[in-house]
Amino acid sequence: MAVIDREVETVLDTTRDRYGRTVHRHTATAARARRNHAAVEAYTMDLASRADDLLAAAHCALDELPPARHTAAWRSVLDSLAVSHAEIMRVVDEPAAPGSDAEREQHAGVWPHLAAWADYGSIAADLTDQHHQPAPELSGAERQMWTDRAQAAQRRGELELMESWYAADGRRITVADLIEDETSTTIALAGDPDGPECQVIGYYDNEYAAGQALPRPVSPGVLRPDVSRFNRPEPVPEVSLQELRRDVVEARTAGDVSEALLTATRHSHDAGPLVRLQELLETSGQFAFALESVQGRQVAARLSALSRQIEFLTREVHEAAEDLGATIAVLPPHRTPAPRIRPRPALDTAPPAPPVRITATVRHR
Repeated sequence: MAVIDREVETVLDTTRDRYGRTVHRHTATAARARRNHAAVEAYTMDLASRADDLLAAAHCALDELPPARHTAAWRSVLDSLAVSHAEIMRVVDEPAAPGSDAEREQHAGVWPHLAAWADYGSIAADLTDQHHQPAPELSGAERQMWTDRAQAAQRRGELELMESWYAADGRRITVADLIEDETSTTIALAGDPDGPECQVIGYYDNEYAAGQALPRPVSPGVLRPDVSRFNRPEPVPEVSLQELRRDVVEARTAGDVSEALLTATRHSHDAGPLVRLQELLETSGQFAFALESVQGRQVAARLSALSRQIEFLTREVHEAAEDLGATIAVLPPHRTPAPRIRPRPALDTAPPAPPVRITATVRHR
């Protein structure tokens, strides 16, 4: 699905103008139809005969897991995938005539279900991989000793985090390098590495050995539950900063520059780049806070402060743009353009005389 999605997005990019508006709708419609058809074929070959077994195995694995904050939501995802599978199989089992309008309508109707499997099928696959039995974890005095060493190394700046994931029981697992006296040991921590509750649960010969001994990762969460990577809405038209700057360079009147600045600060459906930048900072701050870690909260606070600064900057730029437009001014004529094409000399024009060469006189004594 990722390959199919990239291919269709490449085609869709060619159907849009420089502002992101679709101008070649027939080509865009045909590209989406090819995408839908390819997705149905891929599902038929790879998942159609195995989806029921996969979901059943995922449900069994989920029933055996200890209670956690995410288990109820995972169960809902599995139930939703079962509904999507049934809808896809209805089209697979009762296909319309190949190449017909009815087939295109079938595939368009089933595309959201195919996208759901592409987005969330990994949750079912990860659950079926939870049969792996991790190695016993450190306990007691040994666990506390390694935790103290890791905390001391972190204060020295010698605890290098390498990889992090969540296990099915909801714990955050982090693999790190513990450096002491120029020697390195691979360790695993459970919990937020910057939090007081974090503890070392094992040490290993290398990162691969750690991965084999530790609980398997599950699919990461999502920032917003209603967002789909494979079923994105039509992009909103927008003007880039590069284009606005070019408009300013080519401008002759203050009103033209004022309009470019006002476009950059516009608040609406087609918001300007400065407003989009503020939205980016706000959303990134929400993501950092959703990490539920010490560093995540710290970064979220920084991004929130930067977002407020951009909001203030946007207001200042907007006011400056209005003031510039109120000047009712144009550039003075002495700012003359430099001609890129120069006139050639006429054919009957005599070439200029060469400069007189002065030969130095040699004196003999």
